[in-house]
Amino acid sequence: MVSALGNGVKGGCWYSLMDKVERPGTLWRAWQHVRKRKGAAGVDKVSVERFEQNCERYLQEIEADLKAGTYQPHPVKRVEIPKGDGKTRPLGIPVVKDRVVQTALKFVIEPIFEAQFLDTSYGFRPKRGCKDALRMVNEHLKAGYTWVVDADLQSYFDTIPHDALLAKVRRQISDGRILSLIEAFLDQDILDGVKRWTPVSGTPQGAVISPLLANLYLHDLDQLLADQGYRMVRYADDFVVLCQSQVAADKARDRIAEWTRAQGLTIHPEKTHVDDCRQKGQGFDFLGYRFEAGQRWVRKKSLKSFKDRLRKATRRARGRSLAFVIAELNSMLRGWFGYFKHAHRWTFTSLDGFIRRRLRAMLRRQQKRPGQGHNYEDHQRWPNAFFAAAGLFALNTAHQHARHSR
Repeated sequence: MVSALGNGVKGGCWYSLMDKVERPGTLWRAWQHVRKRKGAAGVDKVSVERFEQNCERYLQEIEADLKAGTYQPHPVKRVEIPKGDGKTRPLGIPVVKDRVVQTALKFVIEPIFEAQFLDTSYGFRPKRGCKDALRMVNEHLKAGYTWVVDADLQSYFDTIPHDALLAKVRRQISDGRILSLIEAFLDQDILDGVKRWTPVSGTPQGAVISPLLANLYLHDLDQLLADQGYRMVRYADDFVVLCQSQVAADKARDRIAEWTRAQGLTIHPEKTHVDDCRQKGQGFDFLGYRFEAGQRWVRKKSLKSFKDRLRKATRRARGRSLAFVIAELNSMLRGWFGYFKHAHRWTFTSLDGFIRRRLRAMLRRQQKRPGQGHNYEDHQRWPNAFFAAAGLFALNTAHQHARHSR
């Protein structure tokens, strides 16, 4: 940690850091962190479980290579993972050794950058999260900052210029070995099937240090808007600027566009807009919520994704007992409600009805009753109280309790 780094700083720039990364204690702590997170094997096919069987030998090899300056990252394995809209997004899987080294590197350099990061950013930072960002947005809205710039950075993580990013790192770090190691991770080859290439921009998706570097690159934008008196809330590359008038919001949008152009980034022209979120039909999406007409709703895309998960868990031909399905649903529902409990109450009554209809259809199939939708008969046979007695988590009831306990 920075507080224990001794006198390795001169003129506000840290020059002696690599010996802290390569320490056996740091590498061991980094390995424990990687082990808990698990994850798939990289291109060398060494899984976390296999690494654990020989962890002392692997860690000694890492330490020796770092000290000798011969450590070379492996290519990153690229896979496509499904998104909520039926599309996919690329994800990089570094080898376990690289994940350990990146974690050790992050342990050492993160406190240096955290000391300068502003309170306006919440994504991938210690002791901060989505709920904190949403709470701050709500406070600004209540204070009258209802004209909102909803900005979208196009392919942000893939387009960060390497040279400009490393220049920002050098403001705080002058240790050549650390800089070389960061550059080596930025230049890691990507392996997608038989295709292999070296990226010329962006931070490696799936890499441990990518979120930290991405936050660092946008720190200057945070500072610029704060210096000009704007109220910004940012979570990684997702951010909004809240203003008291359209004039102020338009100026903020122009400042953002000007800064991003100078930094080699692109504002998405169709997804960036200024709205008065007090008005119906206007508003903005942020971290799964929709803020519109003075209310907080679940974003349509987020709601659709959740309903797709519920459909999968309540398939009529699944062949599972009601008790099993309800136990699975309850785990999903409690976690989802914990995040979206501040949404409009209609969301919860609607979802409760949707879930019970799915369960009735499942029960009708299991009992081999004819027809597709005898809703009245099904409701009489399995009323709401039936599912309550079976232990089904009721979203609307939970919402009412949450409101009364505030």
